[in-house]
Amino acid sequence: MQSDTLKKILKQIQDGNISIDDAMNKLKNFPYEDIGFAKLDTHRSIRNGFPEVIFCKGKTNEQIVAIFQSLINSNDLIIGTLATQENFDSVVKNFPNAQFHKKARIIQLGKTPPSKTDKIITVITGGTSDIPYAEEAAITAETMGNKVIRLYDIGVAGIHRMLDNKNILDDSNVIIAAAGMEGALASVVSGLVACPVIGLPTSVGYGASFEGLSALLAMLNSCAPGIAVVNIDNGFGAGYMASVINLQGVHC
Repeated sequence: MQSDTLKKILKQIQDGNISIDDAMNKLKNFPYEDIGFAKLDTHRSIRNGFPEVIFCKGKTNEQIVAIFQSLINSNDLIIGTLATQENFDSVVKNFPNAQFHKKARIIQLGKTPPSKTDKIITVITGGTSDIPYAEEAAITAETMGNKVIRLYDIGVAGIHRMLDNKNILDDSNVIIAAAGMEGALASVVSGLVACPVIGLPTSVGYGASFEGLSALLAMLNSCAPGIAVVNIDNGFGAGYMASVINLQGVHC
């Protein structure tokens, strides 16, 4: 990781093996690298514990490949979100070890690290149609070093399905609740558990759900305490926030 590179350079200075000028040349890309069409935050992992993530939507395949190339030079693991199969096909030509989490629409370059804690993040969905957004959250959390349990299709239309898994919910340190339609899942689960719940509203539903707006407003207006809410379909944001909570006090 980049923090290891920085420590190595500082040790070389301390030992007198390189000059200050040589060290400055090695560190010239700190804190970001300008590649023309993008300015990449190459030492975000030092500050935040996880590298910059590539938002693939709206970028050309060539731009995505170039960003992966720049970031992987200073990081062991990089992910790209909202990626298409075409995006991945371009990336894997240049990086044969790249993986594509198709449901999550995430390109991963580098190995998923071992869990940094025994505490669990549980990702649940109201229905099967919410799974792509939940998977984005789950894969994000796993790449950040968390144990993740998935409980899908346990929504309030058949609440006994949720209650059958109450022991798993009780053992969770953070829960991500992904739901569209009326977005009631986050409120219900938050009323049953003691841990933080992250509401992930999805754009799943019929016309009056307004492409996720009704679920978003329902979660924001929940009377159940302990809920934080991310933007519509923002599985990456939910997974990242859950990881920040779950890894509190853990050296990253």
